[in-house]
Amino acid sequence: MSQEQEGTKAADGDSGDDTIVATVLRLTDTLTDDYGLVGQLDLLAGAATRLVGGAAAVVLLDDQQGRLAVMASTSEKIRRLAVTELEQGHGPALQCMRSGRTVSLDDFSADQALWAQYLVAARDSGFQAALAVPLRLREEVIGVLEILYDIAPATTVPLQREAAFLAEAAAIGILHQRINRRVVELAEQLQHALNSRVVIEQAKGMLAERRQLSMDAAFEALRHHARSHNVKLNEIAAQVIARTLDPPPAPAR
Repeated sequence: MSQEQEGTKAADGDSGDDTIVATVLRLTDTLTDDYGLVGQLDLLAGAATRLVGGAAAVVLLDDQQGRLAVMASTSEKIRRLAVTELEQGHGPALQCMRSGRTVSLDDFSADQALWAQYLVAARDSGFQAALAVPLRLREEVIGVLEILYDIAPATTVPLQREAAFLAEAAAIGILHQRINRRVVELAEQLQHALNSRVVIEQAKGMLAERRQLSMDAAFEALRHHARSHNVKLNEIAAQVIARTLDPPPAPAR
């Protein structure tokens, strides 16, 4: 073999690893401007068939209320099969979600009394074997990646590591995005509260000066008017600042 051929072979050998690494980086990157959950799950399903093997793949995600939903698939055939699995209440994806562990069915033609209805539907769809791996980070399981094979492999064991690697990367990305979203929501809530407090404090000062009240009495006037008219305090304060409202002092207790 020539030196040039050896170099080409090495490059070809590295390309598979580069593809896996690049896919994992994309699955875990939630900071891109175009990040979208559905797009990430589509990426996971496509990568599962391309890098792990299999005829088709489907991703099911927990809706955070204890129910699985089909979120991405590489074909309509596997999507329908996943929906059937959810309707029947049994199958490899559901078992994987419940146990938090990989579930493998190496050959549908073998006697599998446990999921008879699912296996009939799977064989009718042209599939012969299945591999379901959890989307999990440590003990938190948020969904399942299910890969179906139209030709039963000798065993799915060598494929489980790669599938679990991709599924875990996707889980990290999804959970990180959820944390980021919560942080943003909390920051927005805090900023809204701070803005409201500024408006209320400004209204207190204006009302105190206008009616020659103490700051405490001015605040009581604002609060009493808000409660008696079932209006939010910051809205009353904004009207006072705009000089469209001049609430009277609160009644003596």
